[in-house]
Amino acid sequence: MKPVLFSSAYLTQCFPADYAAAHAAFRDASLELLGSGAYREFPFPESGPDRESLVTGVTWQGPVDADKVLVLQSATHGVEGFAGSAIQLDSLHSLTQEVLPSGCAILYVHALNPYGFAWLRRVNELGVDLNRNFIDFDAPLPRNEDYQLLAGSLVPDSLQDWPQATRAIDRFRDQYGQRVLELAVTSGQYQYSEGLFYGGTSPSRSRLHLEEIITDYELEQRRLVAVIDIHTGLGPFGYGEVICDHPPGTLGVQWAKEWYGDCVTEPAMGSSTSVPKTGLIDYLWHRRLEDRVCFVTLEFGTYSVDRMFDALRRDHYMHRHVLEWSSAEMQKVKQAMRGFFYPATADWQEMVLMRGRQCVGQALQGLCHE
Repeated sequence: MKPVLFSSAYLTQCFPADYAAAHAAFRDASLELLGSGAYREFPFPESGPDRESLVTGVTWQGPVDADKVLVLQSATHGVEGFAGSAIQLDSLHSLTQEVLPSGCAILYVHALNPYGFAWLRRVNELGVDLNRNFIDFDAPLPRNEDYQLLAGSLVPDSLQDWPQATRAIDRFRDQYGQRVLELAVTSGQYQYSEGLFYGGTSPSRSRLHLEEIITDYELEQRRLVAVIDIHTGLGPFGYGEVICDHPPGTLGVQWAKEWYGDCVTEPAMGSSTSVPKTGLIDYLWHRRLEDRVCFVTLEFGTYSVDRMFDALRRDHYMHRHVLEWSSAEMQKVKQAMRGFFYPATADWQEMVLMRGRQCVGQALQGLCHE
């Protein structure tokens, strides 16, 4: 008999069906458990597919003068928000202010990219991947020459071109290898606004909100900050990989390995399922807090990279050519996106919550011992 780790009712409570329900659950839990003074919203002018309002919700849990803060971020990549939102809801319910380590607080940033969460996209309303948007836009835009070779195949002009386009991608992989393909496609590009992993040409609204959050909550004045940014889509099914993009050998890497253990991986060292990338959200935290922050990505695996590429390619194609949300073609693509980045099975949900609790506990313990 399968052991019951979490009740089905609790899993449903932590994993609402869509952005609107997830936002409502996070808002209501914040207000009920912590009071109106702890909760704040950062609105967006766009709306969701059912004309629902879009906001990033922010909640502070713990003493306002805490000198150590854990930041939990969800939905940097919108459609990946189901797991992050669930961990945030679970933490709100399971971590009362009375059990937080002395001098520690938690800042929850719920649905940093609410547009992508609501519309089941990784990107925002302009097609910008927030996790490639944190570059210096006063400098020349980075060039990704290998992406340029693949751009027309990744998002072809018509569905009739799809088989030929896919064969071109396969030939690139056969010639250069899987890692070079993943670097070409996923490391970030700034020339093709309708393409995959597009970093934009200016700071996104979500980036500006996050800059404001760091300032308003005086995070630069805290003694130490830990950030866990929650993602899905890379790695073995249900496994939560702790990825550290601090420069090798720095204090941030040292803290990550002390707090989270030998499971910590480093893209720069080739030990991660993730390849090195341009414009990561990590770099904002590194720049603003310097040696007072330990930033990690908690990445939950789902299915294969090839399946991810196919889902993303079709999503970008549909938003480029077909804008009718209710069409059968669009809904088929959206279900594929949701199913890839959020396998709504009880075993996957349980693994997310268990690993989330473990990493949150490790971060809090690490903070209180530094």
